Amino acid sequence: MKYCLAIDIGASSGRHIVAYKKDNEIITEEAYRFKNGVKEENGHLIWDIKYLLDEVKKGIKIAKEKYEIYSLSIDTWGVDYVLMNNDKEIYPVYAYRDKRTEKIIEEVHSIISFEELYKHTGCQFQSFNTIYQLYDDLKQGRLNEVTDFLMIPEYLMYKLTGNKIKEFSNATTTGLINHETLCFDEEIISKLNLPKELFKKLHVSGELVGYYEGIKVLLCPSHDTASAVEGIPMEGNELYISSGTWSLLGVKTERPLTDTESMKANYSNEGGVAYNRYQKNIMGMWIVNRLHEQLCPDEKIGDIVDKASQSDFNYLIDANDNSLLSPKSMKEAFDNMLEVKPDNKYDYFRCAFKSLAFCYKEAIEELENNTHNKYSKIYIAGGGAKNKLLNSFVSEETGKQVIALPIEATALGNLKSQFNH
Repeated sequence: MKYCLAIDIGASSGRHIVAYKKDNEIITEEAYRFKNGVKEENGHLIWDIKYLLDEVKKGIKIAKEKYEIYSLSIDTWGVDYVLMNNDKEIYPVYAYRDKRTEKIIEEVHSIISFEELYKHTGCQFQSFNTIYQLYDDLKQGRLNEVTDFLMIPEYLMYKLTGNKIKEFSNATTTGLINHETLCFDEEIISKLNLPKELFKKLHVSGELVGYYEGIKVLLCPSHDTASAVEGIPMEGNELYISSGTWSLLGVKTERPLTDTESMKANYSNEGGVAYNRYQKNIMGMWIVNRLHEQLCPDEKIGDIVDKASQSDFNYLIDANDNSLLSPKSMKEAFDNMLEVKPDNKYDYFRCAFKSLAFCYKEAIEELENNTHNKYSKIYIAGGGAKNKLLNSFVSEETGKQVIALPIEATALGNLKSQFNH
């Protein structure tokens, strides 16, 4: 029996999923789960990368005690990275929700406008995109002795194998990949005066990184959304929402769409497995999780959803407003946007769910206009797919058939890439 291990790490938790194939179906079992989250250090938000590596190794050890693991791969969120001076890490490892880039975005765009960036890359604007993070590193002198920048899964696989391999799907989240050549864009790198030696050859899903304790370490689509889309059992080509900390709403296309309308709608083009992912970042379950932590941390989310379904609070906020990215108080952030204040804490959750659904509706209208296609179904995978109230609002707002798949789609996509090689 061939056992593969998917290590899927999100912004709030990580999972080690062991799988084997039976009658051509992937059978999974969770071997280990651990918490993740940003930490505050010296006024900045950072990742505890040492902790993550320890947890990755701990989960592998537990999986090995029960199964003879043939191969493993790691996927995580995009955008963030570890700077390296040969084999030495340069700390801190900043988290994308840190506000350090806000002060240099205008300077980047004075060197090369966002319109020009979008023509080259088709990458949506987000204040935390890797391109802005690296430029801030340059301004702060953090790139002076850097030999490599490794996206988080690349770094973790390097620490397991000793080999530094850059992976395509995660690279497309950086805002530095040319959508025609599918390589790092030399013109952007040169104009921003970023060290050219950092931008090495890209590798694709299925390639061998190396070995860890006799286990093959393979590349999967290491951006978690790329793996999630690959893991959705979709009939035909329909809309998808990978619903986790972020909601990634999109559709597969043959090639990137980098026209003016796509840029205005802030749609991104990111790498899939032999297809383009035309998608948009929407704030997602982050706002729900933060409300949960703040208003009723001792209640189960299922109970909160039940009580929110009994609320009649029907006012909306802009669920993609930048003030929701990392507020000190999510409740206050809602209050600042609402003319009518909620009567009780469950009103806030109903407002969050309805606002997300409305955001999805607007994004789908833009997508259908830009792709010149109509879609009848939305496949929702990930943790948010378990939320029946949110799913019902999505169905009401969009008029689409919602197919909720409360499965570990990201792990399945990760595993698919291993079983295929």
